[in-house]
Amino acid sequence: MTLPPPDLPPGAPADLLTGEVPPALFDLAVNRASAALRGLHGEAEQRALRQWHARTRFARRVPLAEVARALALRPPQNGREEESGPWHWAGGPEGHWQPGKAPFP
Repeated sequence: MTLPPPDLPPGAPADLLTGEVPPALFDLAVNRASAALRGLHGEAEQRALRQWHARTRFARRVPLAEVARALALRPPQNGREEESGPWHWAGGPEGHWQPGKAPFP
């Protein structure tokens, strides 16, 4: 997990990035992506994730494949979120889904 140097163009491949992605930034990317994809499934969800990642400046600092990996681990929603409760990702790249709302949006 890496951060781009300031002069690296947006959307540069992850192997060109240097430095570690802070756990809080990873958590934020996963939680915001999860919120942006709420209600989508299949190809629509994948397309929306790629679009969200490309247009969200801070998210481009976290490799898309890592965000997708974390989203794939999200517990299944049984009915509406109001009934099953919210979930959030915490712990950086090695983290996991936890019940409840994230400590920050």
